[in-house]
Amino acid sequence: AVPTPGGPVPAGVRRQVTAGQLRERGNALFQAGDHAAALAAYTRALSLCDAGPERAVLHRNRAACYLKLEDYAKAEADASKAIEADGRDMKALFRRSQALQKLGRLDQAVSDLQRCVSLEPKNKAFQEALRALGSSMHEKMKTMSCTDSKVEQMFQILLDPEEKDADKKQKAAQNLIVLAREEAGAEKIFQSDGVRLLTQLLDTAKADLMLAALRTLVGLCSGHRSRTMAILAELGAPRLSAVLGVEHEQVSLAACNLLHVMFDSLKEGLQKDFRGKEDAVVLDSSKDLKLLIKHLLELLALEGASAHGRDNALNLLIKVVPRKSPKETNNSMSLWVIDQGLKKILEVGSTVCGTPGSLPVTENSRMSASVLLSKLYDDLKCDAERENFHHLCEDYVRSWFEGHELAGKLRAIQTVSCLLQGPSDAGNRVLELEGIMDSVLSLCASVSEAHQLVAVEALIHAADKAKRASFITANGVSLLKEIYKHSERDSIRIRALVGLCKLGSAGGTDFSMKQFAEGSTMKLAKQCRKWLCNETIDAGTRRWAVEGLAYLTFDADVKEEFVEDKAAMQAMFHLAKSEDRSVLYAVASTLVNCTNSYDHEEPDPQMLELAKYAKQHIPEQHPKDKPDFVKRRVRKLLAAGVVSALACMVKSDNPALTNSCRELISRVFLALVEEAEDRGGVVAQGGGKALIPLSLEGTEVGQTKAAQALAKITITSNPEMAFPGERIYEVVRPLVSLLHLQRTGLENFEGLMALTNLAGISERLRQKILKEKAVPMIEGYMFEEHELIRLAATECMCNMAMSKEVQELFLAEGSDRLKLMVLYSGEEDEKLRRAASGTLAMLTALHPPICKRIPQVTVHWLEILQALLLSPSVELQHRGAVVVMNMMAAEREVAEQLMASEMLEILSVLAKDKDKP
Repeated sequence: AVPTPGGPVPAGVRRQVTAGQLRERGNALFQAGDHAAALAAYTRALSLCDAGPERAVLHRNRAACYLKLEDYAKAEADASKAIEADGRDMKALFRRSQALQKLGRLDQAVSDLQRCVSLEPKNKAFQEALRALGSSMHEKMKTMSCTDSKVEQMFQILLDPEEKDADKKQKAAQNLIVLAREEAGAEKIFQSDGVRLLTQLLDTAKADLMLAALRTLVGLCSGHRSRTMAILAELGAPRLSAVLGVEHEQVSLAACNLLHVMFDSLKEGLQKDFRGKEDAVVLDSSKDLKLLIKHLLELLALEGASAHGRDNALNLLIKVVPRKSPKETNNSMSLWVIDQGLKKILEVGSTVCGTPGSLPVTENSRMSASVLLSKLYDDLKCDAERENFHHLCEDYVRSWFEGHELAGKLRAIQTVSCLLQGPSDAGNRVLELEGIMDSVLSLCASVSEAHQLVAVEALIHAADKAKRASFITANGVSLLKEIYKHSERDSIRIRALVGLCKLGSAGGTDFSMKQFAEGSTMKLAKQCRKWLCNETIDAGTRRWAVEGLAYLTFDADVKEEFVEDKAAMQAMFHLAKSEDRSVLYAVASTLVNCTNSYDHEEPDPQMLELAKYAKQHIPEQHPKDKPDFVKRRVRKLLAAGVVSALACMVKSDNPALTNSCRELISRVFLALVEEAEDRGGVVAQGGGKALIPLSLEGTEVGQTKAAQALAKITITSNPEMAFPGERIYEVVRPLVSLLHLQRTGLENFEGLMALTNLAGISERLRQKILKEKAVPMIEGYMFEEHELIRLAATECMCNMAMSKEVQELFLAEGSDRLKLMVLYSGEEDEKLRRAASGTLAMLTALHPPICKRIPQVTVHWLEILQALLLSPSVELQHRGAVVVMNMMAAEREVAEQLMASEMLEILSVLAKDKDKP
């Protein structure tokens, strides 16, 4: 039997969907505001459709979707296909003109609009669009002609050796930089032989002129691949690399910024799907990328390069070489860098300061080299690639260890330290090479301070890597104790102490597993705090005192003593703000321990009983790690200024601020805003501002913790004061991320509460929430079993209903949104009724067609409205009265239905109640 349309489909038979049905579905989805789903429906319809006119309509509809999704290149391509089929298709012409306008091709956009006006001369929308576009083109032409003479003038002032007026030169430089930030200005400079003139400025070797040239070049290269390639061809990679390596710190940093912008512009060309003639250009940009990277790698091992130039080169390589996410499949750039430059990176990592012929480095250089090595290693996809990495590292260490006497052994051991701090698997492999560990232990007893430092540091880094810890516990503890007790140099003693701290904290937070005798941990911690506060010791050595505390603060007694020592806390915060960024992780670890913001796993009671029965070890919590103690510690850290230290740490654009370090900082912030009364202080000291980048970048756990901290602030503070100006719009995306299904119920709840607050502020914020695709998730939580989450979602929807797009969703065909709101208005939970009836009051006032739909969604609509009016709650009565009033005014038929019930009597009674104005 043939199934009737709309009837049940027999088992085993799959109904064929036609292109026409898919187009209708796409239209309904587009009307409902779900543009991505509409696009998918039209695309599927295209795959089923052969007829030319029908395909043209689908291409035209897809162009509308792409415009809404802000993919203007695809919108233009689809509209063009519709126009190819029918040159008089006004909708397609108009859509193509909108896309061309956004792509900056104004002359082509005008010609499409002129065609629209000639086809339909009386259409006011076409006329208005053409007028607006004409005036913006006129402005552009005016700006361009005025700019011509300005560019020439500015270069003349800057390149004139006779010009002695410094202010005049500074103003010309500033104008050039500002002009280059605008696309029209950048193109003008480029067309006016600007690159050659900027090269002359760079070659003057005067810092102020070089800075002006570099900053102007940033504007020229930003987001423009072909210009970037032309500029790179003119300047040459060797010149750019040489400028990066200069002694002048600001010039080196500006060159680093320019190179980063060039990398982004060149990479964009590789990632985009270019068609036709541009293919050849894409190949060229990959050559340019490799050329730049090759020169950066050479700079690392160049003796004449400055220390900060070397740091900037490492930072650039960290940012541009490894894949941004595992979803990208191509890791060829990392493989190429490992083959061409791994040994050059290890040259920096193996540098022993103060030895003859050593490279100039800063206190951050070795840490940056470790981070780069770690990122390259993490970017490898298979065992063969990792094996190659190991072999190259082992060959490098052997080349120094064998046949270079003591200096070579020191370089080899320093390389081991660098690898242990970065890709520790590679570090462990080289640590197992014959003779390495023995050399480390024997050099620990060296009479030379420099040699002893290298060896003790290697021992410390080896101590917390699981493979070697047992060997070192057996062989190293007694040696470290000897050094700690008998060395006369604080720099050595402090490092030996950290090694002891690492080995002594193996039990973590487990109170019953203590490595040292009673009181030893407290003595070590006291010594660490003493060194930390001693300003006569250099910062590099005091950093090791923080490293020690990062391990010792697993012990709650140590935490309690540390937060009582205000001088020690402030000394640590001062170090966190200093130039030496390698201390960041140790500071963050210490604060995570003090605030107990690490993950706690509650043991299963049944498993505990079994463990006791089997005489297994059971972890115990320290009595001073109970919530009251933690709360007191948080208050003391806040009073000592922890927020400004954390905010300063987040600002650091340094490889030491790794994703795991960001996660630790996010954990601390979440602990600091746990109590509502502390949140205002956290915001006032810059905590709100610092949390936004933490919530957008880093590990998934770190981003979620930061987003949750933002939610807590948004719930209890005035969001416009907590996040002033444009910052409030940046908070939306992190809050929406808390609604994802893999988040916990508490995170969902707090995300909804925070979005409710934002949605009540302005239409622009509601539009931002819509753009982040939060509405379907908010709707999903309205069906949640947990009553608080359900309530929070309904309250959020109530505020979102002030947006026209959301009001339209309640009228979408086949949707139960309106029915759910009406039914929730009759629930027992008073808060839920208040939120749902508030939404109905809002919808019926702002969008009258909804009034007509209410009687159609459920037969219980009348009794629900009457129950609202008869409720003992004045708020519910008020909402009910507003809904009835709006329905009376909207539609005669609905008004008659209301009057036919007992509604008039109820209203008459309420109208006489003087207590409820």
